[in-house]
Amino acid sequence: MRGRRKIKVGEVISNKMDKTVVVTIKREFTHPLYGKKVRRRKKVKAHDEANLCNVGDTVQLVETRPLSKEKCWKVARVLAKREK
Repeated sequence: MRGRRKIKVGEVISNKMDKTVVVTIKREFTHPLYGKKVRRRKKVKAHDEANLCNVGDTVQLVETRPLSKEKCWKVARVLAKREK
């Protein structure tokens, strides 16, 4: 399993930086003791080499080596463009 990279799906919430987008990754799980559904979200910075992503797009991220202090994800592909 060496070299297996994590893949996440999220929504772009900011593209103001050059070659970088901020993506929110949402997950939902059932609490192990109480059985209540719990929602969590995390904001990550991802590398977008061609500046293709816009706010509202759904993207697939793949884990990569650290590209900067906070950036260790890369946009693999755009799954859905934002509805206008």
